[in-house]
Amino acid sequence: MGPIELERTYDKRSIKKTSPTFLIDRLWPRGIAKSDLDVDAWVKAVAPSPELRSWFGHRADRFVEFRQQYLAELDANPTPAEPIIQAATVSSIVLLYSAKDDVHNHAVVFRDWLLGDR
Repeated sequence: MGPIELERTYDKRSIKKTSPTFLIDRLWPRGIAKSDLDVDAWVKAVAPSPELRSWFGHRADRFVEFRQQYLAELDANPTPAEPIIQAATVSSIVLLYSAKDDVHNHAVVFRDWLLGDR
């Protein structure tokens, strides 16, 4: 598997695309037109469930439990991740997310899941 970069959607607009890019948020980023964000696919089905996302609320103190629950969701339904996995086997990829916290977010967990780092 190639390198997997994480980039915040609000920073991505100024960066030239060099790798397959996947938006992995369930909701489209606020204030960004679809034509302004160069993505190969919006794979919202790999994002945490609405219930888990709502419970987590981007609270760092809930991240450990959020991580465990999100990994369980991914393990229970890996099919939506297949296009991302296929792209990552042949090149580096970029995963886009909108969370403000670049350490405690679902993209970090999803990348770790892709790399088998659970």
